[in-house]
Amino acid sequence: MIDILKKIEKLRLEHNWSLYKLAEEAGLTQSTIANMFSRGTLPSIRTLDAICSAFNISLSEFFSEEDNINYKTLSMLDSYNRLDDKDKKIIDKLIKYMLEK
Repeated sequence: MIDILKKIEKLRLEHNWSLYKLAEEAGLTQSTIANMFSRGTLPSIRTLDAICSAFNISLSEFFSEEDNINYKTLSMLDSYNRLDDKDKKIIDKLIKYMLEK
């Protein structure tokens, strides 16, 4: 079974965010985030959804038990998929250029 607070902490550290930054990105109060960790209380679904949105992942991705998921990669792919075709071509060229260096 997944440890929700540990997973949130792992994601927070992967993003190099402070508790304040997580609260800010999730649109939550700093006390909501701090209390979760200091008291060991689980977030409500609404709070967890806001936290997932801040990390650019869905609730189902959050609850996935696969350890191989790289959330930074998923976030990057999500951002790439939101680009229009012209901008995708620019990114593709930039990546190819960087790999050839």
